[in-house]
Amino acid sequence: MLSEWGHVGFLLVLAIIFPLGGVVTSWLFSRLRLRPDRPNPVKEDTYECGIPTEGPAWVQFNFRYYIFALLFVIFDVEAVFLFPWATSLERVAVAGFIEVLTFVLVLLIGLIYAWRKRALEWL
Repeated sequence: MLSEWGHVGFLLVLAIIFPLGGVVTSWLFSRLRLRPDRPNPVKEDTYECGIPTEGPAWVQFNFRYYIFALLFVIFDVEAVFLFPWATSLERVAVAGFIEVLTFVLVLLIGLIYAWRKRALEWL
């Protein structure tokens, strides 16, 4: 039993070392002054496919694009979850069917909520 938890402990140590390694390295580089004191304005410029930006680089985007994208991801993942259920429908029987109906019902409630909040309108 201890050997099974040894693997978990090893992974936990790695999970702590990697983020701390980046933070300590960054701190060490700042103390050793391995970064430029005066940043280059070309390096600070916004990079956009090699084309110089026109106007201010900090433009506010309509948040509805992000909501629309998130809703797409949610319903796309729904299809990914429904596929294994559909392929094993004979084995899961009635209990699996009820679970999937509950899953689809929760997503349907979310869809109705998004529809009523007009999150699916593009303009």
